[in-house]
Amino acid sequence: MENADYQVLSQLSQWIAAGETCWLCTVVKTWGSSPRPVGSLLCCNSTGEMAGSLSGGCVEDDLLEKLRQGALARDKPAMLVYGATDEDQVRFNLPCGGQLHIIIEPFIDQRHLQSLQLIISRLAARECTERLVDISTGDMQVTEQPRFKHLTFDGDCSQTDVPEGTTLAQTYGPRYQLFLIGAGQVSMYVANIARTLDYQVLVCDPRPEVLAQWPVEGVQLISEMPDDAVRRYANDPFSAIIALTHDPRIDDMGLMEALKTEAFFVGAMGSTRTSAKRRERLLQLELTGAEIDRLHAPVGLPIGSKTPAEIAVAILAQLTALRNQRDQNVAADFRPHLAINQ
Repeated sequence: MENADYQVLSQLSQWIAAGETCWLCTVVKTWGSSPRPVGSLLCCNSTGEMAGSLSGGCVEDDLLEKLRQGALARDKPAMLVYGATDEDQVRFNLPCGGQLHIIIEPFIDQRHLQSLQLIISRLAARECTERLVDISTGDMQVTEQPRFKHLTFDGDCSQTDVPEGTTLAQTYGPRYQLFLIGAGQVSMYVANIARTLDYQVLVCDPRPEVLAQWPVEGVQLISEMPDDAVRRYANDPFSAIIALTHDPRIDDMGLMEALKTEAFFVGAMGSTRTSAKRRERLLQLELTGAEIDRLHAPVGLPIGSKTPAEIAVAILAQLTALRNQRDQNVAADFRPHLAINQ
């Protein structure tokens, strides 16, 4: 989602800077089985170019035609609902019962260009920014935020007429991500639970035959050596890194790099005895005592877990407690450097 947001907003800002008429479209609500989640973005211009996706099909074509004909969102935002009827669902190739509620914002001058450029620069730095839009006027406020928050829309999604004072608040920036070393059974359970807790999940395993058996959808699979992958994908304060292979040749390689990153959590599966031996090996790999002290091993709360599912519950419980405490501390210390009202 983050890379997609960056690409869409970058393209939008380029069109605005060039003086082109363009629109930003945001999914603010879904109903039933929908092709794209809330917060999905698409931008398009008057010549028919597009970036991003709302449905991956007929919705985009219909929306672009309406915009180019001047049928909606000419000088202020508008709402459009797709899939409200059975006929709509067939016409736009939506799943049975699926609906998309979309806010469309026109950009006819450069008034909001500075705000968009701020969001783009903070996305590139994996920092969060909130955009608050008055849908009835198009006025926009952009503020720095300490962490990702879900999109909120206070309008009545049952009607397309947007009443005065209706607002859309959307945060752009990194969600928490969970980087798992090893594609074994415990990782499968951890990934399943983590996705319901709104983590982006990445699974790294240098063994292609193991990755080939991975069954959990919505997870990014990385077939690289774990130390290289940690440096590339998980070196920031929104990442948690957990080694779960039970193979020290793989786990230790990832951990020796993970303990040097900005990740807010680094853990490793294993018994107390196994964890003590791991710390001895890490000392021989020229890690400092302070770096090794960051390691949560054995990982997970001590709930007597034995099965892969129980181990996953213990890990996510520990991670949830630490993440919530971190969020409270970050929010208490956070002081936004600027806000732009346009």
